[in-house]
Amino acid sequence: MTRRFKMLVLVVVMLLITAGGMVVVWAQHDEEEPVTILGTWTAKQAEQFETVLRDFGIPFRYQGTAAQREVLLSQVQSGEPPDIVIMPGLGELAEYADQNLLKPLDGLYDPREYGAPWKSTGSPSEHVYWVPVKADLKSIVWYRKGHRPDNAPAPMRSWCIGMGDDGASGWPGTDWIEDLVLQRAGPKVYEKWALDTGEVEWWRSAPVVTAWEAWADLLGQDEKAAENALLTDHRGAPDGNGLLFDDRGGCTLEHQGSFALSFYRDDAEHAGLTDSAPLLPGGGDRARAHEVTGDFAALFSDRPQARALIRRLASEEGQQKWAERANVFSANRRVGPPGDAVEREIARRLGKGPRCLDASDVMAPAVRDAFYEAVLLTIARTADGQDPDIPGLLRDVQRVQDAQSAQGVDSRAAPKRVCSTR
Repeated sequence: MTRRFKMLVLVVVMLLITAGGMVVVWAQHDEEEPVTILGTWTAKQAEQFETVLRDFGIPFRYQGTAAQREVLLSQVQSGEPPDIVIMPGLGELAEYADQNLLKPLDGLYDPREYGAPWKSTGSPSEHVYWVPVKADLKSIVWYRKGHRPDNAPAPMRSWCIGMGDDGASGWPGTDWIEDLVLQRAGPKVYEKWALDTGEVEWWRSAPVVTAWEAWADLLGQDEKAAENALLTDHRGAPDGNGLLFDDRGGCTLEHQGSFALSFYRDDAEHAGLTDSAPLLPGGGDRARAHEVTGDFAALFSDRPQARALIRRLASEEGQQKWAERANVFSANRRVGPPGDAVEREIARRLGKGPRCLDASDVMAPAVRDAFYEAVLLTIARTADGQDPDIPGLLRDVQRVQDAQSAQGVDSRAAPKRVCSTR
């Protein structure tokens, strides 16, 4: 093992355990006990969220942190969970629901306003435990306007890639793998893999292995770029306008979700988007489906104030205000699209056509974390000039998946579907 590889592995370990800073926003005080909310939004977006909540007239206290998983687990274990949690991890929410820690949201919003793949149940008779209060589109590539890429797989030197994150490093790499599986194998295979239907060892199946190999081959085109990806934050420099507009990087394309607009700041108006499929290795000439993600609100308490806040936030009116004030996207079908042309394109893709939830968000937390680790090790080994040993990495993830299955308890709350057909 070379000294350089040891350093890269150390970086991987640090990325995996980084908890990040925590921002607590004390937002509205009243003699009445405020509704406590734990979310991931900090800084400007937290302020915008607070502004929307104040209009509801319900006292609240919002806590935003990049280390949400750890903070929530600590609060639950201490017996003091927040009234409301807002998070992308449906796999985690399903585990809390299975432990009878979440309260049903039945009757708090009109399910007709939220169609597939956002619905959390397989039939009308099942309880609803979460509702998306923010949506984002993936399976897209950003470029600088006036420099639209050709519809052909792009080389490694073209891609802006950063794996760093305050809370869960490695997920930008899982987005690549997920999108490659989706575009190369299609939504049906993608859904079976994400839900682990158990009919095959999905982590060692041809669709996942070949997608992973394609990504590793791309990384291997430029070992220095692969190393930079491991050492770079996915948002770019703290005082910059995102990776795409960082002139020091020299990259021209970014495989990133619609939330990247917030990273681009003043340069957002100069960003264009296109479907990812033609630019991915073996991705085909058109998108077979779009990956989507969301931030889902769930209840840990039955307090009337907390239920009232969920009702207001999930309503058409609440979602419209949130979308307008924070320039975010909603899964609510009745919320009108923003006025900007690029934002209208995002809203159009979010609202129609085959769409699949982010696979790692749906997976059990232990499996998702093993997925993140395997992605980071793929990059570290490639950057060091080593064979990434994809069969070995995927065998390790499959072992984690098998251990989950061996517990013999089927989650009653886990999503029953991941993809919508239209």
